Amino acid sequence: MFKKITAVVTALTVTFTLTACGGAGSTVQAEGKKTYKVGICNYVDDASLNQIVNNVEDRLAAIGEEKGVTFDISYDNCNADANVLSQIIANFGSDKVDLMVGVATPVAMSMQSATEDSGIPVVFAAVSDPVGSGVVESMEAPGANITGTSDFLDTNAVMNLILAENPDIKKVGLLYDVGQDSSTTAIADAKAFLESKGIEYVEHTGTNVDEVSLAADAFISDGVEAIFTPSDNTIMTAELSIYEKLADAGIRHYAGADSFALNGAFLGYGVDYANLGVETADMVAEILLNGADPAKTPVKTFDNGTATINTDICKKLGLDFDELSKTFGPYCTKVEAITTAEAFE
Repeated sequence: MFKKITAVVTALTVTFTLTACGGAGSTVQAEGKKTYKVGICNYVDDASLNQIVNNVEDRLAAIGEEKGVTFDISYDNCNADANVLSQIIANFGSDKVDLMVGVATPVAMSMQSATEDSGIPVVFAAVSDPVGSGVVESMEAPGANITGTSDFLDTNAVMNLILAENPDIKKVGLLYDVGQDSSTTAIADAKAFLESKGIEYVEHTGTNVDEVSLAADAFISDGVEAIFTPSDNTIMTAELSIYEKLADAGIRHYAGADSFALNGAFLGYGVDYANLGVETADMVAEILLNGADPAKTPVKTFDNGTATINTDICKKLGLDFDELSKTFGPYCTKVEAITTAEAFE
């Protein structure tokens, strides 16, 4: 079931002491080099999450080269199937990995529960609301055997972009999957913001591509002028199926990650997922090589200040990227352009 990836390392011989935070004690000495077994599970194939995985793997390879160690990586993707996810985690346990990496909230929650007795360290990536979802006790002191990186979204910042582009907007759509914990807080914040401004909102949800496509049709019938989606993996997966009909209807889709814009949304606002992957790998290395305690390692958060605009959609909507950059500039750290594609290279 696993895709095996072994980080390339130098021939340098070094000795490390396995710390108490390690789980099954599987670290071995091979060819004069320490080998650490790492199990990575991705929640679903989408541009953002795949970008994280690629950067975790690349960064661990670089660290292995620098430190003279090997990270023996087992990678799998559960494709949003809870039964498959449980089996993948069980396989990691049987394989006696030294550490598990869970990409996205559902994976992190399952790993947290499955490793309570074994004590295998878990480093999560892209958990939008670590405290609200119950993955950690607090951002500063996660507790137990888990820590990681969060792609927490500043929802009000996205709402401000919507108003900056259309100060007289009357109706906004909220598109999300009710089963995604990452969407719960963001949607509640969006409702509170819109209510405070006296702006009507309509919400439609979906749990798969077909349902999301029907939701998009409903928004068009409702006459919404813009749609907001947080960093919701279900909607991200379906974006390529809905972006053209939304653009044809003149609806701006604002979403909580640049990968949405890559897949056809008008604007993605959020963290740099490549950097998030690098930082996740650094946390893995701190735990395995330097004995950092996950329970006392603060969850890493990032600046949500980058707005990524799809220039193909701009043209279809009759908008000018340079003018939009000036409009959004005061509300962002930076504004970047992207064109529609299916995946990050």
